[in-house]
Amino acid sequence: MSTHTELLTPAFRALSARLGQDPLQVQGPGGNTSIKSGGVMWIKASGTELADADTTNIFVAVDRDAAVAEAREEAGDGSCKTTGLDPSVTLRPSIETTFHAALDWAVVAHTHSVATLTHAISPEGRLILDRKLEGLPFVRVPYAKPGLPLTREILSRIKPETQVIVLQNHGLICCGATVDAVDALIREVETRLSMPARETAKSTPPDAPAEGFTWSDYGWLAQDAVAAELAVSGTYYPDHVVFLGPALPEKDASTLPPAILQRGQGVLIRDGATSSQCAMLRCLSDLLARLPAEWSVDPIGPEAEAELLNWDAEKYRQALAERR
Repeated sequence: MSTHTELLTPAFRALSARLGQDPLQVQGPGGNTSIKSGGVMWIKASGTELADADTTNIFVAVDRDAAVAEAREEAGDGSCKTTGLDPSVTLRPSIETTFHAALDWAVVAHTHSVATLTHAISPEGRLILDRKLEGLPFVRVPYAKPGLPLTREILSRIKPETQVIVLQNHGLICCGATVDAVDALIREVETRLSMPARETAKSTPPDAPAEGFTWSDYGWLAQDAVAAELAVSGTYYPDHVVFLGPALPEKDASTLPPAILQRGQGVLIRDGATSSQCAMLRCLSDLLARLPAEWSVDPIGPEAEAELLNWDAEKYRQALAERR
């Protein structure tokens, strides 16, 4: 089967790169985009970064029919590892290939939008989100482990006309017939969900950082009592667990956490921390700076954290990210 490389238009690559280069949309190797026609779908490869879409071959061509069969649990294991059309390509399709394939739109973009996350981690926020997105063809989907479990939840809730999917404790999916239509839809959703960020001072603690660490730019997380409690009490979206571990620890441990929160002082970042780990720390800061004081939050919980930490596909993704 031809891979139809012509699907990877400059406009599609440009949209992918724009999303990947905006830390309020995508952090590190998170998020993914796809474009399809007939039986071929191009999708971002696992562990690559959308930010590189204009300069690097980050996309993989897959047999859409085979991927849909995995999405419907009629074949395979949901990983879509065997659906690639070019055996010479060693990159794996995104772990979220199943829902991209099953969504019957030519262009699909999945981001970890901070504006969406701010609403989607909070019971009060989700109610307000429903009002803000009124009139758009959208649905909300409860949290599920990325991959086939998430695809199941999406397929059980969407309708043929659904173009906006809000994923609780995860992010946003926008679908459309063209790249321009998806670009416009993302901008519309972001405008409606935009949340002002509070002022956060970047003050460096007077004490020298612990050996092997540097004080990060996000010390306000430790200096604000509410933010500090939220940061150490749980994790609110999958990529935090994958790259930073559960919550933010308050002391060093045998697991060698990349970041440590010291209440009243600042947040330490380990020397040699990857760009993905630094991006996720910024994401936490961006999110908590926008969360209204009166909103409560729903962490994903210890069981969901454990599932992510023991997930082979995610370990693969971590290993690729560590090379950056």
